[in-house]
Amino acid sequence: MDPARFDAAVEADEFLEWAEFGSDRYGTPHPAPPPGCDILLEIDVQGARQVRRRHPEALLLFLEAPSDRDQAHRLRGRGDSEDHVRTRLSYGASERETARELGAVVVVNADLAETVAAMGRIIADHRERLAAAGSPSGPSAAPPYPGRASGGGGSGAAR
Repeated sequence: MDPARFDAAVEADEFLEWAEFGSDRYGTPHPAPPPGCDILLEIDVQGARQVRRRHPEALLLFLEAPSDRDQAHRLRGRGDSEDHVRTRLSYGASERETARELGAVVVVNADLAETVAAMGRIIADHRERLAAAGSPSGPSAAPPYPGRASGGGGSGAAR
């Protein structure tokens, strides 16, 4: 999408969330899932902040690598340039802080299978809490998790 069209889409509120990273911009159109289905987004904390504002009941998960060294290794492994690796790592601390401010559940992605299992448990618990509240959207409340779960980095939202 060219920059003028993207700006127009932002102005027309066509995105559930959108973010800018470096010279790139990303946006998620408003989803229309079937009733009873979750929405899972792979977004950064800029987008998570917008989702939280629009959907206070959303479950936010923040995935992080076990260490900056692991994160750098993963970024290089997917072909990111050294400049991009340095930029991503420089944002790490502020992104972790923002995730905590948003009430995100932090999941450390040390092992993919464990991470997927931990996320599945967290999402299932959230669904049960919403159902117990008698609403598919449920109340706006921070999840009753210890704040960290073991498991593989980025943020996401499910509702």
